[in-house]
Amino acid sequence: MAVAIKRLSTVDADFSAKMNALLAFEAAADEGIERTVAGILADVKTRGDAAVIEYTNRFDRLAAASMADLELTRVEMQAALDALPADRRAALEAAAHRVRVYHEKQRLEGWSYTEADGTMLGQMITPLDRVGLYVPGGKAAYPSSVLMNAIPAKVAGVKELIMVVPTPDGEKNQLVLAAACLAGVDRVFTLGGAQAVGALAYGTQTVPQVDKIVGPGNAYVATAKRRVFGIVGIDMVAGPSEILVVSDGSGNPDWVAMDLFSQAEHDELAQSILICTDAAFLERVQASIEKLLPTMPRQETIRTSLTNRGAFILVRDMDEAVAIANRVAPEHLELALADPDPWVDKIHHAGAIFIGHYTSESLGDYCAGPNHVLPTSGSARFSSPLGVYDFQKRTSLIKVSKAGAQTLGRIASTLAHGEGLPAHAKSAEFRLED
Repeated sequence: MAVAIKRLSTVDADFSAKMNALLAFEAAADEGIERTVAGILADVKTRGDAAVIEYTNRFDRLAAASMADLELTRVEMQAALDALPADRRAALEAAAHRVRVYHEKQRLEGWSYTEADGTMLGQMITPLDRVGLYVPGGKAAYPSSVLMNAIPAKVAGVKELIMVVPTPDGEKNQLVLAAACLAGVDRVFTLGGAQAVGALAYGTQTVPQVDKIVGPGNAYVATAKRRVFGIVGIDMVAGPSEILVVSDGSGNPDWVAMDLFSQAEHDELAQSILICTDAAFLERVQASIEKLLPTMPRQETIRTSLTNRGAFILVRDMDEAVAIANRVAPEHLELALADPDPWVDKIHHAGAIFIGHYTSESLGDYCAGPNHVLPTSGSARFSSPLGVYDFQKRTSLIKVSKAGAQTLGRIASTLAHGEGLPAHAKSAEFRLED
């Protein structure tokens, strides 16, 4: 059965309406999930460890008697790394090295300057004290996400990194534990779901309260992160995975088809879009999809994703292609062009740009170096990839000299009186000499 991918063209009179419909995605909060999560969070906040143990035993089918049964030792993490097959360990270490090298260039540094009257102004950069990292567990095991979240935190100087990872039926993913060991995770608890988010956000008798929670999770985890935001920081509330490929017809249609598959296989709500200036190439990619899809273990997920949320968009020229790409503001943008470099600067909104035929999005997911935690659902218009800067804080420094207090005091006094705040004005005026 052929995959019925939506076809759009910029020459269509209703193109704009069709684009709006294509991009419409309402991550509507499920009322049942909201109620469940609210109850779990309130219970964890009140009862701490006892609630965490109870929910973990119920949802993950465990029999933990205490929190000690739910914390992994550093010895166990090291054993997981040591037990990896040589090729897998080498790949994990190579990926970790590349991610670390890239993120070391992102460190923010403090600065200051001194004015003529001796007043010093500046900015101090400090790392967060403690960060919580949520890692999906069970069948959904993502060691790459451990590296992408933990390494920037450690590069930033985070003092303590607490990882939570559910282990349904006691199933521990050794590759995840090995990645945690490599990335320098300090403590690991085998917790998941809203109870894990609550433990990190509020702290329990055993799990220390963190300053920020990062990492992907299911709808319960995402809802819990939204609810605790403000008590702690969060990285983002991510939507389904996205890829947008911009093509001039110069590439290999099999490569393009597989790149579309690479996001469609995540889940049925993932979105894969191909924009092309060449109608004939769109047909070649369609043929490649039909040829390659039967070879994919996750072919039903891919088929559903491409049918429900995928699209081929025919454009008249590259200027139209770029304009649409900026409108979409995709998580992953591939410039599958014969000469991509001139077009990079014209892209204003994308989580990550993959430049040229040899730059598959999958390389960015695992080992290129830049972070794979990226803004989705058009939020690349105003947000950025996860990075070292997400684990650092900026503090303003102000040291006013005696001479500076005379100048600034008069300015502040005038403005404070204008705002009707006399105590502000007097505070500045008390330091004036005349």
